[in-house]
Amino acid sequence: MERYKEEFIEFMIDCQVLKFGDFVTKSGRKTPFFVNTGFYRTGGQLRRLGQYYARAIEERFGLDFDVLFGPAYKGIPLTVAATMAISELYDKDIRYCSNRKEIKDHGDKGILLGSPLGDGDRVVIIEDVTTAGTSIAETLPIIRAQGQVEPIGLVVSVDRMERGQGEKSALMEIEENYHLRTTAIVTMAEVVEHLYNRPYKGKIIIDDVLKAAIDAYYEQYGVR
Repeated sequence: MERYKEEFIEFMIDCQVLKFGDFVTKSGRKTPFFVNTGFYRTGGQLRRLGQYYARAIEERFGLDFDVLFGPAYKGIPLTVAATMAISELYDKDIRYCSNRKEIKDHGDKGILLGSPLGDGDRVVIIEDVTTAGTSIAETLPIIRAQGQVEPIGLVVSVDRMERGQGEKSALMEIEENYHLRTTAIVTMAEVVEHLYNRPYKGKIIIDDVLKAAIDAYYEQYGVR
């Protein structure tokens, strides 16, 4: 595994973004692990997060696109941080755009904030994590309603590596159903590989008991 992936896993632990316990996902699944990017709360944390996203985006999609789109609300700081990092790391100016939950009827009117979208724009979507692919179904109509816009890809921080609506992984379903390429900074398999029975800051994060719970979760929700 590349060192930057290991650093990102440890970064999530330090920021309390990646947690282990008993949780329920947006799709209603009970899960022993949870990723909440709302716990990135400082400028330094967002700067580093943007750099990890920027690297994943450049490796998978290159930089031949126009706009990075972050769905409200969590996608708003993600798209700002990542576009700033792309500028800093690769000297490439990518526009950022997000949607509003409520349409604004005065001043800067409309459903979008940041850059407008227009005909010919190639768009990469940035999200925190995708479990069952439900959020992308809400995001794409907003983007496509802006004109002849071409969504080309989706980047998430963690690939949970579980089934979407059918028997395939959520990211694979997104690729097939929406003709989008997808990528993640890390996968849950890489998280487990790095943390299982390995001390980090003097503590075992994933011990045998937690590993068994993760294995049981994938037995139920993992790709067949």
